[in-house]
Amino acid sequence: QVDVRAMARLFGYVDVTDSGFVAAVLSIAFNPFFWNVVARWEHRTRALSRLFGSPHAACYCLGVVILMLNGVRSHCFTEAMKSQPKLEGLDCNWAYYSGLAILTVGSLFVISSFLALGFIGTFLGDYFGILMEAKVTSFPFNVLDNPMYWGSTAVYLGWSLM
Repeated sequence: QVDVRAMARLFGYVDVTDSGFVAAVLSIAFNPFFWNVVARWEHRTRALSRLFGSPHAACYCLGVVILMLNGVRSHCFTEAMKSQPKLEGLDCNWAYYSGLAILTVGSLFVISSFLALGFIGTFLGDYFGILMEAKVTSFPFNVLDNPMYWGSTAVYLGWSLM
């Protein structure tokens, strides 16, 4: 037998039928699916590099598309958070400042990852055949294996708490 009381309580705080929630979930799932499919397709075919005339131009264009998709994802996430029920226990200063601290640490990891990798390193340049001279081992990669993913997750968690 399965005790479903915990799930029932959770669904009391998450309205999965809300269109904003559905849009957020779909955009969160679609983004990495899209960029991984496109990057692997490029790696196999070099079609984008031929279309844009160079692997650098193609990588920059994909990076811009990824940034725009991330903007849509952030908007959908924000709208979903506005329309979802709120936990009364999180409507206080400690939750707000805890969320702000988590968001700040997450932003530090995301921004420092971007600075360490550069635009092309961040936006899948290796799939375009653009390799870095050496593996990046400086901060934040000396602290976490995937600092951009962990940082992004922390940003959204902090944002949720706030």
